[in-house]
Amino acid sequence: MDLETLQTIWFVLVAVLFTGFFFLEGFDYGVGIVLPFLSKEDRDRRTVINTIGPFWDGNEVWLITAGGAMFAAFPHWYATLFSGFYLALILMLVALIIRGVAFEFRSKSDNPAWRNMWDWGIFFGSAVPALLWGIAFANIIRGVPIDQSMNYVGGFLDLLNPYAILCGIASFCIFTLHGSVFLTLKTKGELHEKSMSFAKKSWAPATLLSFAFTVYTFIETDLFARLGINPGIVPVFSVVALASVFFLLKNNASGWAFAMTGIAIAFSTITIFLGLFPRVMVSSLNPEWTLTIYNTSSSAYTLSIMSIVALVFVPIVLIYQAWTYWIFRKRLGPDSELEY
Repeated sequence: MDLETLQTIWFVLVAVLFTGFFFLEGFDYGVGIVLPFLSKEDRDRRTVINTIGPFWDGNEVWLITAGGAMFAAFPHWYATLFSGFYLALILMLVALIIRGVAFEFRSKSDNPAWRNMWDWGIFFGSAVPALLWGIAFANIIRGVPIDQSMNYVGGFLDLLNPYAILCGIASFCIFTLHGSVFLTLKTKGELHEKSMSFAKKSWAPATLLSFAFTVYTFIETDLFARLGINPGIVPVFSVVALASVFFLLKNNASGWAFAMTGIAIAFSTITIFLGLFPRVMVSSLNPEWTLTIYNTSSSAYTLSIMSIVALVFVPIVLIYQAWTYWIFRKRLGPDSELEY
């Protein structure tokens, strides 16, 4: 294949990896966010943690793979992004470390204060990435100060503009809804009822903020204009899917509700990449300095070797992860054996 085709293929693969990551890790983050608020009973909190116990570390592999693919396929994009968003990414990394440690350390002592501390550690480690991912992608599509040499020349505060903050809060609320709906699928008894109630309460802010962000994106960026459809059928369907969740929950259709929150997250991510293509980071200083798949990619030989490796190993990983979800598909309740 020629270089341009390979560049397009790898852009699509990076988009797919981020879509899978936000869909899977999204409910992980959401479960961690609702953990301290769903119940004060230690047994309930242990059950909540165990709903994602077999999955959370596997879900994060999608992020590692997406970052690795970005680094190998588009090294200049990776360099500019990670240098420009350095402080935000370090904060996210610290939060994820705290989250991973909290999962492992919580059950090491029966002291209520000890367990409560790590519960809030899980909350912090889930809430911070849920917020920062929205801020990061909002800045990527809105534009950041990138000079002619592909260097980010702004500061950390440049990332905290109103548009990005709205996107961060929206992603936080959507992941919270996604996680609470996931809990309605994975719990039974009184905890299931609490999860259902929390999901219904978190639906309104998630839907309203998602709609507000869609409108703001139409005003603030060229994302929808580049799709050739205003405001764009994909983001509209994303908002419609999110709007249907409350009515599905009222009819106890938790499976469909979870599918709709997943579709909303997936379609939102797809919209971002569709509107960006072939760009990967927009320069707010000069459109000609914008990073694209063409001026940031590796050589054709590198992309060809990567394609062969991906063709072999990606299906294996997908099959293994699907098998994991099938094995641990049962609901958890007061009579369940808990690990964490």
